[in-house]
Amino acid sequence: MPIIPPDTGLTPTTSFERLLRIMDDLRTNCPWDMKQTMESLRHLTIEETYELSDSILSGDMQEIKKELGDIMLHLVFYARIGSETNDFNITDVLNGICDKLITRHPHIYSDTEVNNEEDVKRNWEKIKLKEGNKSVLGGVPASLPALVKASRIQEKARGIGFDWERKEQVWEKVEEEMQEFRAEFNVENEGDINREKAEGEFGDLLFSLINYARFININPEDALEKTNRKFIKRFQHLETRAHESGKKLQDMTLAEMDVFWNEAKKL
Repeated sequence: MPIIPPDTGLTPTTSFERLLRIMDDLRTNCPWDMKQTMESLRHLTIEETYELSDSILSGDMQEIKKELGDIMLHLVFYARIGSETNDFNITDVLNGICDKLITRHPHIYSDTEVNNEEDVKRNWEKIKLKEGNKSVLGGVPASLPALVKASRIQEKARGIGFDWERKEQVWEKVEEEMQEFRAEFNVENEGDINREKAEGEFGDLLFSLINYARFININPEDALEKTNRKFIKRFQHLETRAHESGKKLQDMTLAEMDVFWNEAKKL
């Protein structure tokens, strides 16, 4: 079988057609590709999405380019499988998203007027309800990680005007939830606690913090992931220094570990 040459014209159209032809070849001739289903690809697509997220956080443009290609392959793969069952094909997919974008941007493709980004978001949610969504929150996937889901819920509620007016109000809510959590899980109280209720109060506290982060334009998922990476880097420095000193972490005192930890904070 002849190898499909690269796009010498360097146009999006011919490059995309090349990918479609390669996908057809793989689906017809490769034992692994022939065996795949939407269900078998699902977890791989999720993995590829996280790899793209990692490369974005690392600021590695070459990795971002590579991961975008991997995800593009998955999208084409799903469309190819859909065409085999006559449910949809890649043309249906592309026209579907084009039609949706045109419908949901009446300020571009019709006579609707907007003043700012918030107007655009509100129009978007109103249009979705007209399209048949029974709830503004209906479009939030149930399987989203809780932190991301909380952000999306709050953004969608804001889109129809259900929101605090000022960030000071949100911070007051954070402090209120902190006090309620402290009342349920007081570290100074050695008695038994109602863990179910304490868990509920802790969830309320996290939700209010995520809400405040939105008001000051901080993505809580990105913020937490950067802290995770910072902790990993410092902890691995601690492990390295302990090994160089001929010590095992489990045998060191907290004060001894703090010496190396503070070194890591200066790096």
